[in-house]
Amino acid sequence: MSNPQSPADVRRRRAVAGAFVGTAIEWYDFFIFGTAAALVFGRVFYPDASPATAVLASFATFWVGFLARPIGGVLFGHLGDRFGRKNVLVTTLFLMGTATTLIGLLPTHAQVGALAPALLVLLRAAQGLAVGGEWAGATLMATENAQQSRRTMAGTWVQQGSPAGSILATLMFLIVGRLPDEQFTTWGWRIPFLFSAVLVVVGLVIRSKVEESQDFLDAKAHHDVVRVPVAAVFRTAPLIVFCGVAASTLGIAAAFFQNTFLVSWWTNELGQSRAAILNLGFAIAVWQFVWQPIAAVIAGRIGRDRVMVLGVVLSIAVTVPYFLAILSGDIWLVGLAQFVLIVGAAGYYAMLAGFLAEAFPANVRYTGVALANGLCAMIIGGSTPLIAQSILGVAGPWGVAAFFVLLSVLTLVGIIGMRTVQRRSRAVGTAEVSA
Repeated sequence: MSNPQSPADVRRRRAVAGAFVGTAIEWYDFFIFGTAAALVFGRVFYPDASPATAVLASFATFWVGFLARPIGGVLFGHLGDRFGRKNVLVTTLFLMGTATTLIGLLPTHAQVGALAPALLVLLRAAQGLAVGGEWAGATLMATENAQQSRRTMAGTWVQQGSPAGSILATLMFLIVGRLPDEQFTTWGWRIPFLFSAVLVVVGLVIRSKVEESQDFLDAKAHHDVVRVPVAAVFRTAPLIVFCGVAASTLGIAAAFFQNTFLVSWWTNELGQSRAAILNLGFAIAVWQFVWQPIAAVIAGRIGRDRVMVLGVVLSIAVTVPYFLAILSGDIWLVGLAQFVLIVGAAGYYAMLAGFLAEAFPANVRYTGVALANGLCAMIIGGSTPLIAQSILGVAGPWGVAAFFVLLSVLTLVGIIGMRTVQRRSRAVGTAEVSA
């Protein structure tokens, strides 16, 4: 039995802690942008547009961060696969924190005209670049330093960063949301963005103590470092990348469906309480944080893939009751439906990091995971609020419900397709990608 104070165990704990804290901060920054896009950016940065058009413009700006994610994935994936994971993760955290803090200092459209939304788009793109390299790197830092039997749980702690970031983001907006509307619109919304500077300092201190990934050190020792990782990934594992994109769909889309689109729909078209939907978002994020480790334990007993598939199927099954609850305007019914929805969606999401990390060889793993997740975010996840809002205006709520089901079905196809491709690869025997 290993000594719990052994250097290897200390390295593993630091890796998981660094991945979790950094990812939580990154998701906090992303979630506060989504919440602000739903509540205030339309009025502050697009005041000349009609309310509906301003919301669409705000969501389009929100999507810019996702358009930049694959670029960040290629850039930071290349650096991470060539030179190591640790320094890249410090860089992505610093970039994200700087961009978020500067958003809190931006002038408004009333002060500088069209320059204001242009600067917002630029800083949003910087956020996207950072997250494009962050999530994959954090996933690898945690899973590659873990024992083989503990990698699913290590990956789950990376996924804990999402509800942790959501909890903190919602808390911040609940606090500033108590301000009178004029003060909230003028300066209150800036406080969550400025607070990011404090969080980033804490995250950088923690990440500075994390050691390099053991899998990367082994690849380097065996001279398996690839010269152009992105080319190697598409040359040797294109189907895994595309299946990874599909398998990531619900994990990325659902978060911004609820934290961005639903907040806007609930407060604007349905005319319901801003405080009620933010309080519910906080409660659901807490439930997700509690449930995901439990789902990981269940996966250890019945199998990770089975938990993922069952979770997505449950999400499909609860879609109709969920939308009926939203249309009722009863926040308690919405909460009950979301509680059940999270059992499925978060159970699947808890497994996603380890699922993707396992799919790629170590020497191109950073690039492969970043590409799969980043391309999904660009094509599907980031566009979800914009598409849902557009469908709402054309086909009504049940058109949006059909869109949600489609996202879930695509996720199932990706999970099953990934496993099929991997089984075939093992049957013919695959080696690491050669340099």
